[in-house]
Amino acid sequence: MKVEVSLVKKIREKTGLPVMECKKALEEALGNTEKALEILKKKGMEIALKKGKRETSEGLIFSYVHSTGKIGVLLELNCETDFVAKNDDFKELAKNLALQITAMSPLTVDRKGLSPETIKEKEKWWNEEFSDKPQPIRKKIREGKLNDFYREKVLLEQIFIKDEKLTIHDYLRSVIAKLGENISIKRFVRYELGE
Repeated sequence: MKVEVSLVKKIREKTGLPVMECKKALEEALGNTEKALEILKKKGMEIALKKGKRETSEGLIFSYVHSTGKIGVLLELNCETDFVAKNDDFKELAKNLALQITAMSPLTVDRKGLSPETIKEKEKWWNEEFSDKPQPIRKKIREGKLNDFYREKVLLEQIFIKDEKLTIHDYLRSVIAKLGENISIKRFVRYELGE
């Protein structure tokens, strides 16, 4: 099937992926742009999974201070090569992550960064709050509350403030697919005046 150049251009502008990748996805989707985007998203996830095991020893330290001057973020974002660390898309990722951290106040990059004490304290509080419920229901409530806590306080599980269809994890994977190498969020510190 021959696809229109305007559709290829539209997909390329949305994704930033190479023209041939966009064209192939449109051909596979028989010209349907929504299906083509889904195909590219799936391929991007596969690429990100393959690259996820590669070492990230380059990158940058990114700093951001909110316009009020009352919140600041330091972020270490790693990639495989210095070439990608200097790329505008990589720098945009760093900026967007810093904005996310500023706005949403996550505690940690991933679940492993949460202390067992924090989790136990939360579970104890939820058990006490719902002590009048039968044990199986309390267990389901606790699991639901814990997942809500992760979505609120774990950076990779938060909804991306610039696109509510994506989590930060999804957004990171899309940039990995676009740039063609592994990227990892090493650590961050969020400062707020008075805290």
